[in-house]
Amino acid sequence: MEQTKTLIEAYNQASYPLIGHGKRNVQVLKEALEQWDAEQDSDMYGNGAIIENFEEKMAKLLGKESTVFFPSGTMAQQIALRIWCDEKGNKKVGYHPLSHLEIHEKDGMKELHHLEAVLLADVERPVLLHDLIGLEENIACLLLELPQREIGGQLPEFAELKAMSAFCRERGIKLHLDGARLFEILPYYDKSAQEVCALFDSVYISFYKGIGGIAGAILAGDRSFTEKSKIWKRRHGGDLISLYPYIIAADYYMERRLPHMKKYYREAQELAALYNGCEGMKTIPEVPVSNMFHVHTTAKKEQLDSILIDIAAKTGIGLSQSVRDKGEEGCYFEVNIGDRYDAAPKETLFEAFRLLDNKLQQNGERE
Repeated sequence: MEQTKTLIEAYNQASYPLIGHGKRNVQVLKEALEQWDAEQDSDMYGNGAIIENFEEKMAKLLGKESTVFFPSGTMAQQIALRIWCDEKGNKKVGYHPLSHLEIHEKDGMKELHHLEAVLLADVERPVLLHDLIGLEENIACLLLELPQREIGGQLPEFAELKAMSAFCRERGIKLHLDGARLFEILPYYDKSAQEVCALFDSVYISFYKGIGGIAGAILAGDRSFTEKSKIWKRRHGGDLISLYPYIIAADYYMERRLPHMKKYYREAQELAALYNGCEGMKTIPEVPVSNMFHVHTTAKKEQLDSILIDIAAKTGIGLSQSVRDKGEEGCYFEVNIGDRYDAAPKETLFEAFRLLDNKLQQNGERE
């Protein structure tokens, strides 16, 4: 077979791509819409049974008094932090240096809301209690991302999380959960969504990551908080005339995939063990604490790209569609497990890893 030009082409043409739930195309919406009566009325500007019933369902699931559906998590989280800072009369927000707000949002929180970031911990680990005890600045709100995506989905232990929650409540610091992947960490904590969310004053949930919907987010908290968030949602232009395609997809894929989160978690551990058995490779975390992890290797990016392309051609196994360069340290890529992983025959998967290990050894011998 002729070698494909790029890694993403090889991955997309592989018989068994391992990452996620599947292609993000129109079929995602078509499948969800098939479950609904064509006569169902749409929501209008944040009102209507379809949105209100879903918000009530999410409030019960998360154990919060009220929730609001947003078209994006970026909008929802900036608004949550603005509300808490206004309430405290303090513009400072604490979060991890690799928080989504800090590295992916073009300083939206700072430019739109004039809030100030206080960076906690370091880039190698999640925020822990001793980071708060040593905090010299007074903050209105602390944002914790569970899991911390940019460092492989690492988590603090649940006892540590409870201690940080107690610390914040004793000092009047509002605690916000960036729970974009909340459901994916519940198997590791062996806790319900309500038990985790009870530690936080406000909670954000994504519907397109582990859930696999189209887009959209939920912001949860007490009713006073969510009523204020509705005002800011209107100010941000978030009250689209209708959001029902997002809501229908979110509801459908939650029902379909939440029961499988423990399965995805166990499969991530299985796959990480295979990577850790290969020459010059290691996963972070070594044993995953959710359905995601990062794979680091001492090989150069262009070398690993070529190896992964060849493996896809010879075995049909697509290990990754994208590799990130770390310069002299090598390269890495992200793995998240969904419906696709289980489709790969185990013997074919093991053969792909035998090839990966052999090629990495050969690559190391040449250097």
